[in-house]
Amino acid sequence: MPEKKYFQPEIECASVEQLFAWQDERLRDTVKRVYENVPYYRNLMDKRGVKPEDIRGRQDLHLLPFLDKNDLREAYPYGLLARPLSDCVRIQSTSGTTGKRVVAFYTQPDIDLWDECCARAIVAAGGDKNDVVHVCYGYGLFTGGPGLNGGSHKVGSLTLPMSSGNTERQIQFLCDLEATILCCTPSYAAYIGETIAEKGLKHKLKLKAGIFGAEAWSEEMRKSIEESLGIKAHDIYGLTELSGHGD
Repeated sequence: MPEKKYFQPEIECASVEQLFAWQDERLRDTVKRVYENVPYYRNLMDKRGVKPEDIRGRQDLHLLPFLDKNDLREAYPYGLLARPLSDCVRIQSTSGTTGKRVVAFYTQPDIDLWDECCARAIVAAGGDKNDVVHVCYGYGLFTGGPGLNGGSHKVGSLTLPMSSGNTERQIQFLCDLEATILCCTPSYAAYIGETIAEKGLKHKLKLKAGIFGAEAWSEEMRKSIEESLGIKAHDIYGLTELSGHGD
């Protein structure tokens, strides 16, 4: 069994007690900051009679009001900002398939942290600076492309920002540039695998791992992808509301 690798061992190998301590501290800080800076959420807390000092840690999460999709739509676009808009450097967004898009705002520290989370995922999948990371998640408002792109840069890997579509070109670059890690949706990975099989090009692949997300997929599908591409397939998840893939 290959030795496990870590991008930030001080975080990834921390004790459960340390993780809980960090979670409690950051929860307290977040609740205080949101109460002071987000009138929409402060109003919800006030209606429940909850003050920031009531939240001491994870055990008090049940006291906080939940946000649902209706809240996110009602507060659209700026109603949940906890920092001045001038501090924000990027937005990402959901597809908006069931109504208004959910828009998430990022400061530069937010992006740095997001990149680190995606870098952890790449390293956990066996990647390092010697790898070629082929990213064919969509770029733009969707978090997939920008997230894995930033994570690959953090690791120091050669990054191919392919985006989605144009399968012929995807396969050409996979083969010619000897990509070792593929990042995309599982359905697109399956399609690439099927197309490669039809063209008889599997022997030209140097892939060793895949990082797939943004869709539900079965264990049967995982095994099929692994067989068609000759890789170890890893799942990655995330929400636009919580920075994106790798969170």
